[in-house]
Order: sequence, then structure tokens, then C-alpha cells
Amino acid sequence: QVQLVESGGGLVQPGGSLRLSCAASGSIFSINAMGWYRQAPGKQRELVAAITSGGSTNYADSVKGRFTISRNNAKNTVYLQMNSLKPEDTAVYYCNATGLALTGADFGSWGQGTQVTVSS
Repeated sequence: QVQLVESGGGLVQPGGSLRLSCAASGSIFSINAMGWYRQAPGKQRELVAAITSGGSTNYADSVKGRFTISRNNAKNTVYLQMNSLKPEDTAVYYCNATGLALTGADFGSWGQGTQVTVSS
């Protein structure tokens, strides 16, 4: 079993910054991709950014140039630096990781979510 624990959400004014962190633990052999998704009230969950073990990244068009995803493979941790935040970035942000467990089985895990609110 693989657990993901997020931290770093909160309330910030428009134009401000936040940094989210997500640490994976448990029965992990290797982690392939890690990513951040978000879900606003009444909307579907959407991909914000993802990063592979090799460092390749992918961003939603709405956050390109403002958000930066990074990871520390040694710590099984992924980060999301969010700058120039807008009210439309308000959502619950979820961490996701996929990889191989020590059992030899593939895994895909989600964090519990962290609230990000951008408001004046």
C-alpha cells in the first residue's frame, strides 16, 4: 500500500504564491509519474502538472508559465510551485503517483487533497 500526504495549501491573495508538497511512503519499489490534479466546485478533476522519474514535465495550458512542478526522487516527493495565482486557481489540489510496489504490482495512489483558495 502506498500513501500520499499533501501539504502547503491555504488562502492567498491574487498574484500571490504557494508551494504544495506531496510525500509518498509505503510499499514502494519505484515511482514512475507524479502529478497534481485539481477539482473546483461543480467541475471535473483536471490535470494541473505531471513529472516523470526522468524529469519530463507536462502542464495544463491554464498554468503554463505560472506553475512549476519538480520532484525529489530520493525522497519520493513532488512539489508544485504556484506563482501569480488567480481566483480561478481556487480548488482542492490532489497529488497522484503511479509506479511499482514491492509486491511487484502496479500502483496508482491519490492524496487526500489540500484546499487552495485565491481571494482578496
